[in-house]
Amino acid sequence: GVGERKRGSAVASERAPSMPRQAPSGFQQLGDDGTDSQLGDDGTDSESWPQKMQLMELMDERESGGLRLLSDLTGGGGAEKLASMLGSSAGSGLSGEAADLDHRKVLFGANAFREKEPKSYLELVWDALHDAVLIMLLVLAAVQLPTELVFGKDKSTAWIEPTALFLSVFIIVNVSSATDYVKERQFKSLAAKLNQSNKKVVVRRGEQTEVTDAEIVVGDVIAFNAHSLASLPCDGVLLSGSDVKVDESSLTGEPDPMPKTAEAPFCVSGTDVVSGSGRMLVVAVGPYSVSGKIKMAVYHDEEEDDEASPLFVKLNGIVEDVFKVGLAAAVFCFLAMVALGIVYPSFRGCGEEGCWDFLEVEWLHLIEYMLTAITVLAVAVPEGLPLAVNLALAFSSQQMMAQNNLVKHLDACETMGSATTICSDKTGTLTANRMSVRAVRVGGVTYSAAGDSKRSLGRQLVELLPEKLAHLLAHLICVDTMDESFLEVNEATGATGFKGNPTECALLSLVAEMGYDYAALRHDTPGRSLATAARGKPFMFSSKRKMMSWAVPLPRGGYRVYCKGASEIVIARCDAMLSASGEAAPLSDAKRQQLMETVVRPFAGEAYRTIALAYRDLPGVKSASSKELEATHSTMTNADGSAAYVAETGLTLLALTGIADPLRPEVPGAIERCNRAGIDVRMVTGDNLDTAVAIAKNCGILRPQDLEPDPAHAAGERPKPKRALEGREFRALVHRTHADGSLALDEEGKPEFLQTQFDKVWPYLRVLARSSPADKLTLANGLNKSTVFADAQQVEELRREGIVVFPDRQVVAMTGDGTNDAPALKRADVGFAMGVAGTQIAKDACDIVLLDDNFASIVVAAKWGRNVYASISKFLQFQLTVNIVAVSLAIIGSIVFQESPIAAVQMLWVNLIMDSLASLALSTEPPSEELLARPPVNRSTSIVTRQMWINMLGQAAYQLGVTLFVLFHGAEHFHVLDGHDVDNSKPSVHYTILFNAFVLMTLCNEVNCRKLEGEFNVFAGVCSNAWFVGVLLGTLVLQVLAVQFGGRALRCAEGGLTTHQWLFCVGAGLFSLVWQQALNCYSLLSRRVDARRKRIKKKPAHGGAVKFMSRTGNGFQEFRRSNPYLGKSLSTLRFSPSSKTAPDLISAVAGTGPVAVSRPSSY
Repeated sequence: GVGERKRGSAVASERAPSMPRQAPSGFQQLGDDGTDSQLGDDGTDSESWPQKMQLMELMDERESGGLRLLSDLTGGGGAEKLASMLGSSAGSGLSGEAADLDHRKVLFGANAFREKEPKSYLELVWDALHDAVLIMLLVLAAVQLPTELVFGKDKSTAWIEPTALFLSVFIIVNVSSATDYVKERQFKSLAAKLNQSNKKVVVRRGEQTEVTDAEIVVGDVIAFNAHSLASLPCDGVLLSGSDVKVDESSLTGEPDPMPKTAEAPFCVSGTDVVSGSGRMLVVAVGPYSVSGKIKMAVYHDEEEDDEASPLFVKLNGIVEDVFKVGLAAAVFCFLAMVALGIVYPSFRGCGEEGCWDFLEVEWLHLIEYMLTAITVLAVAVPEGLPLAVNLALAFSSQQMMAQNNLVKHLDACETMGSATTICSDKTGTLTANRMSVRAVRVGGVTYSAAGDSKRSLGRQLVELLPEKLAHLLAHLICVDTMDESFLEVNEATGATGFKGNPTECALLSLVAEMGYDYAALRHDTPGRSLATAARGKPFMFSSKRKMMSWAVPLPRGGYRVYCKGASEIVIARCDAMLSASGEAAPLSDAKRQQLMETVVRPFAGEAYRTIALAYRDLPGVKSASSKELEATHSTMTNADGSAAYVAETGLTLLALTGIADPLRPEVPGAIERCNRAGIDVRMVTGDNLDTAVAIAKNCGILRPQDLEPDPAHAAGERPKPKRALEGREFRALVHRTHADGSLALDEEGKPEFLQTQFDKVWPYLRVLARSSPADKLTLANGLNKSTVFADAQQVEELRREGIVVFPDRQVVAMTGDGTNDAPALKRADVGFAMGVAGTQIAKDACDIVLLDDNFASIVVAAKWGRNVYASISKFLQFQLTVNIVAVSLAIIGSIVFQESPIAAVQMLWVNLIMDSLASLALSTEPPSEELLARPPVNRSTSIVTRQMWINMLGQAAYQLGVTLFVLFHGAEHFHVLDGHDVDNSKPSVHYTILFNAFVLMTLCNEVNCRKLEGEFNVFAGVCSNAWFVGVLLGTLVLQVLAVQFGGRALRCAEGGLTTHQWLFCVGAGLFSLVWQQALNCYSLLSRRVDARRKRIKKKPAHGGAVKFMSRTGNGFQEFRRSNPYLGKSLSTLRFSPSSKTAPDLISAVAGTGPVAVSRPSSY
């Protein structure tokens, strides 16, 4: 044996204090003496440490004189000596004391950049004052004030209206600035939370510890691997590593990964590890690192260049159209008022006594006319739309954060509302990622955790297996797992948690149940411990190989290769299998097939992930650097087609394990909600097909219509063709292939993708198993480019099979957690990275981080995304209604009275209600479950729907009718002076009633605008939005104060309105709620009439199909325009009695609907 069995926690705990520190994941030592440099008890004097500039120079000269500088600096001691000189240790790292870490930050800098400070409040105010319309209003108010004071009739009140204009602009600017101020602080908070999720593993006090990027200091020892810790956060020198290759293309432009060895040990921040694993000594951080200096050089020139989302494109078009209409209305109003108020009166008195003196015309009115025209433009332009969009996105992202969605790019919220397809991982997303070994097949016997309620699975193995076999099983698992995968005991609760790869942690947990100390076994194994790591040879796991191996020397000479991996791949490489006695028996093809049928498939049928454990002895290998370990097989290949290592063939099978990862309880319901919402969910997993199918059936991805009976299958059914594919089948179907089945390559050396073939596959595809990251990218790319929706014939054929294709291009959401998933996440419309299991590179490439790795959180994102679109539609519906009424009133007033009946300052007040307060109220509406009962938003359709047009035009007609009644008959009805005849310097009761009625109708219509689909109950859910209720009531209070106490400042009558006048205004406002019910009834009836017309229009005058069954067979006859049966009735069809297709029963589907004819009298 190569280790001593340690049973029980007491033995393990006694051993732990004296155990040497954990080894890195199999690494070749790069130091000279192979020993660790330890800090003295009193610490190392920091004055003797290398200086910051020396370390920076070391990295700057890495391409040419870096090795020479390292040798000169350390006296030939290499990276380990440098660690010692920095008061650290290659084996145990830093002490981790707070004082030491702070001191290093002072000397060498922190691994963080000084954040660009958000704009101050005054800067935001300055930006808001650059609005062209507001500038014009300010200029005119500034001109009006001295003009009125000099030339006005009542100089004592001349200051009121210009001052009120200044105050209105002041309020609008500050409301906008305050919103932006809060939004920027929210974004800063979200960025801080995202940074907190960027975790790396460092070695301190000899133990691996997770820290954030900002906590890393010079002298730290970072453990990295290509699987989960791939992004390098700082500059460093490699201490030890195995097959380390780094992608430096972001820095050098070199596409090929660069190997890192003792001859090329320098690792640069911002680059990504694509192969192997290792440890490096941190020598430069933050702005003093290579990439940090580049970033600082261009820091002030950084500008975001985000592509506009579909919603913003639609809104920009609407804003442009409305601006053109508003500008035309403003110009028309100005010209009409000038013509009727100045030009016409100047010549009206022409006669015998001559014309009026042109100089006597009150040109002061010209300023008023211009002010009114510009105010019309200010009201017409939907300036509040960007504010509403930003509020909706900021509010949604904040609420999504509370529901485990960390939004990196705000427009991803809205895009997710249009998602038609979600391609989801299985492990940790659909499943709970709480893996445990539930069954083990070893020695020809299957041991199950459910088979013995009194003993754990580990205890069963220890007590029922021969000791030699049990020890070999535990030893294989301990050796052939990464150090980054380990068990962590919570001291407070005593619970054991997983760190690292969940599958490996489940295996290590089984070892613990068996009574072994995995750390002790690793330490006692030559080639696996830190001190002897150079004698071992790891073959690290990759998605291309689907397996991992570790070669260690044997006491009697030679090497043993321990291997674990996907069951079908490992079994195919096994030539023998251990029996219960521990003897190796030949493994024939028939026995391999038997294992697959009797063990692997039943395990997969239970939704277990099946992992095979095997080994091979290589007596001829003398050292880890032996060429025999690097040799590749001439015929056997890996999963991606690359040549397999010879050392990983000819294996002896030890065990098959079934690892369960229970389905998250909320996932089936979440997928059902997606189906109702018109969102297709597809599983893309690296697991085997049977396991993937079992999980897909349990969670609802594979629905009953996707399955067909199969008595030969264990479950009695199987997926229909193309519903569930393995990666290799998928690649062969969607790429051009040669005659021998190999993939044809394009000019760039990549497999040649065929979109037409892909379009024949993806509508059926529900499960893609044994997939590679490249398959994910192919899926995202192909779905984005698919035009199946434009092929009416294919769409109809799919519909007959129960498959509905969205009538626009697919909007794809993709989940991923690995480094290699990054391209697919970036290519998808919305990329979701796993916050717990995801790599930093995946998080950098994604749009949204799932903080709980839960599929149900994706559904939350879809609901909030749709809510963003709905909120903007509600606000747009509200604002355009106000625009129509206000502009119409201004035009009519300018023609009839040469002035707007609603004063400029009152229009600005209405503008404030629209732009700021209404955007806050309608943009903070929480999502309702009904949003997921609708299909996704079509990217190409207008944001203003038919129902919205009915609501806007209907409400505008009502409000315009009321205001025109007040304008032309209000003075007579309320027994007050006509507002047009009152001295312009004194606000009239007449126009105050008009202004008040208009505002109250607008406020009540705000309640109507909460609904977009003609819902009759406009109050449904109103109490769930405190913002809406607060803004509505607050605006009402402000309106009461403005009317009763605003006086001349707001062009309201002194003393306000009477009770009778208020009752009229309130009644007019409340009746808009009743009027909305009438509009909804009209909309409902019109929809029914349209639906009936469509049904009538769809009825063909001829044609159809006949499906029949007979004693001699079944048949189907379709009638087309060229068919000889065209236009004949069913009763005229004649079939010969001797014909083989003579029907006993005919079921006809004709243009007029289904007609059944039983046993026709003549054939």
